[in-house]
Amino acid sequence: MENPNKRKNKDGGFEANVMAILDSTGVREDRDLHDDRLSFLEAVRAGALLSGTPSPPSWKMFDAIFQILRESNSLELAMASYQLLIDLDKHYPRVYLKSLDRSNSSSIGVDELVVVKEAWSPFILDSDSIHFEGGGTCKNSFHVDSLPIENLLLFQYLVSILEADFLPRHALYKESLDWALFRESLLNMLLGSRRLSFKTLVKECITIISKRCHQHTGISFRELKDATNLTGSAKMAHDCDVALSFSATQIERETCSSMQSFMSLIMELDMIRKEADLHGLTSRADGLRIPLLEIILDELTYNTDYISPFLEVFSEPRWKLEIVLQYFSKYSLKNSIRTRRAKESPDDATFAGILSYFSAAVSIKNIAKKTSLEVAQLLLAHAFQAYLSLQHDQKHNASFAEKIGSTSQYEICNALISAFQNIRKIDEDSDITPFQKEALFTAASIVSQKS
Repeated sequence: MENPNKRKNKDGGFEANVMAILDSTGVREDRDLHDDRLSFLEAVRAGALLSGTPSPPSWKMFDAIFQILRESNSLELAMASYQLLIDLDKHYPRVYLKSLDRSNSSSIGVDELVVVKEAWSPFILDSDSIHFEGGGTCKNSFHVDSLPIENLLLFQYLVSILEADFLPRHALYKESLDWALFRESLLNMLLGSRRLSFKTLVKECITIISKRCHQHTGISFRELKDATNLTGSAKMAHDCDVALSFSATQIERETCSSMQSFMSLIMELDMIRKEADLHGLTSRADGLRIPLLEIILDELTYNTDYISPFLEVFSEPRWKLEIVLQYFSKYSLKNSIRTRRAKESPDDATFAGILSYFSAAVSIKNIAKKTSLEVAQLLLAHAFQAYLSLQHDQKHNASFAEKIGSTSQYEICNALISAFQNIRKIDEDSDITPFQKEALFTAASIVSQKS
C-alpha cells in the first residue's frame, strides 16, 4: 500500500489561497464568516480528495479544520468539518499495515506496521502530558456531558483517531505478541497522561450511557401529522426544528456508539497489558492504572439503577458477558464460589458455572444477601443475550468457549430456565421484566427445538 501522506503538496500557492478564505479582515457579519468557513472546507475537500492529483492538506489547514469543528456555532459547520476530517483520515491514514513481499515461499512474513510520524494529528503527546493542536487539554476535549453538538462530534472524531491507531496494532499483535506495539499507541499514551482524569472520564461515560443513550427524544407521529396544518413561515420553522431534532438524535446515538467503542478499546488494551505483565514484558515505565472493567463493576455496584440501562445500551457481546460474569464472581458469588485458598480469580468464571449456583436454594439465598434477586435475574438475561450473540460471532470463538464452559446450548438454556424457576421459589414476588420474559421464551424455544 502506498502511503498517501508521503505525497508532497507541489502547489505552494494552494495553501496560501485556501487559507486566505478564512481571512476575516473587514468581515463584520456572522453570516459572512459562516459562508467563508464553508467555502474553506469545500476548497480543502476539492484539493485533497476530489482533485485528479490530490495531496494531503498542510498542518496549518488541518489545524483550521479542527478549530472549526471545536468552535463551530452551527450544525452545518460542525457536520461539514467533522465529515471532512473523517474522509481525510480514511484517505491519508496515519497508521496502517503494509504487506511484505512474500514471493519467497520459504519466508514466513508478517505485515509491517507503518506509522506516518510527519502526519497531522489532533493529539500532541509527550512523556507526561497531552494536549491538542490549536490549544486545549484532553480534559476539556473529552468532556461529553454537555449539550453542544460540536462536543459530541469532537468526541466521536477523537475516538475514531484512537481506533484507527489501535486496530492495525491489534491485528499485528495477534501475530507477533509484541507489547511495544501498544506501549507506543495513542490510546495507551493518552490513558497514561497526567492531564487526563481517567476515572472521572469513565464515570462520565457510564452516566451518559445509563441516563441519556437510551432516552433519545424523537418526533412523534402526531407532531408530524400536525405539521400538515402549518403554512408559510410557520411550516418552514417547524420543518427546520424537525430536521434539527432528528440530526441531534442521530448524533447522540452515534456518540453513544463511540463511547462503547472507546470503552471496548480500553478493555482490550487492559487485557493485552495483563497478558504482557504475565510474560514479564512490561516495566515501571508503563505505569499503573486501574483496569476499566473494575471501574465499571464498582459503578454498577454502587449505582444499581444504572445496571439495566447500561447493559441495554452496551451491546458489544464479548465485553457485556465479561461484565456480567465478573459482577457475579466479584460481588454476588464471592463467598459461594471461592475460598481464600482457591486459585481461581474472577476472570475464571464461566456462564455455565454461574448458572449452576442458581440450582440450589442455599446458593440463591447467599446470592440474595449480596445483591437483589431482581438484579440477578437481569444480569442472567443480559448474559444469555450476549451468549447467543457470541455464538454467531466467529472472531470471538476462542475466548467464547473459555467464558461459557464445556456446556451445550441445550444445557445452557435449560439451566437458565431452571435458574429463573428456582429464584421464583425463593421469592414469589420477584418481578420479571419484558426483557427477561423474552430471554426465557427464547431459551424455551431452543430447548423445544432440540428435544
